[in-house]
Amino acid sequence: MFGIIVGLVKKILSMKKTFFAVALGILIAVGVTSCNLDNNNTTPPVSSFGLINASPDASNVDIFLNGNPVVYNLPYGVDTGYFSAQSGSYTLTIDSAGSTTQWYNQGISFAPAINYSVFIIDSTSNLHTAVVVDSAAAPSADSTQFRFFNFSPNTPPVDVALSGTVITSNRAYNDIAANAGLAKFNLVASGTYALELRISGTSIVLLSVPNVVLQGGKIYTFYAKGLVGDTGAGALSVGTVVHNE
Repeated sequence: MFGIIVGLVKKILSMKKTFFAVALGILIAVGVTSCNLDNNNTTPPVSSFGLINASPDASNVDIFLNGNPVVYNLPYGVDTGYFSAQSGSYTLTIDSAGSTTQWYNQGISFAPAINYSVFIIDSTSNLHTAVVVDSAAAPSADSTQFRFFNFSPNTPPVDVALSGTVITSNRAYNDIAANAGLAKFNLVASGTYALELRISGTSIVLLSVPNVVLQGGKIYTFYAKGLVGDTGAGALSVGTVVHNE
């Protein structure tokens, strides 16, 4: 038997995300489980996914699964928080917000009981996604879980330092595509830090971000976005996702 389930929003979006619309009643049309011979219903497995717009020139985007809206008008540098959906394979489509201009249309798969972050990366002429598994337990009140991704297309490999201490090194653009192990989190003491992106193996600072607060008990993804040499909204910067707000 095949059916349709409703994708449920796993958490209410925080105030910073209220300026884009989310389809709270999204229908994700997929083949689901078969019925037992005794006609008992089978509960389908569930996955969770969050969407992050890290494309420097895409501006706002509308996102669909199997043609059904997940989020409208998602701004650059903003994440949606997690949604829940039946596990399985889908077609992910990304359009320019409010238009029929389609920038991306590819398959995506969600395994049961797994949380994912889906980053929309690169320029609109080469738009693609980076899909990573979010597997980290919430740390104690004096610690945080920290990881970093380089999603700036023209940025060389970087070392990431917190107040002078290198936390992760030689992070090339979208290096997780070839090495999923780079998606793991590192335990870092909570506190306020200066975050630096340095050209790998040197002391040359490409970007310095002061007063980065890592709150105890939280799980963070930091990611480079924008372009070296660009100005305004498209300039090299660091985005943040808090996975357990």
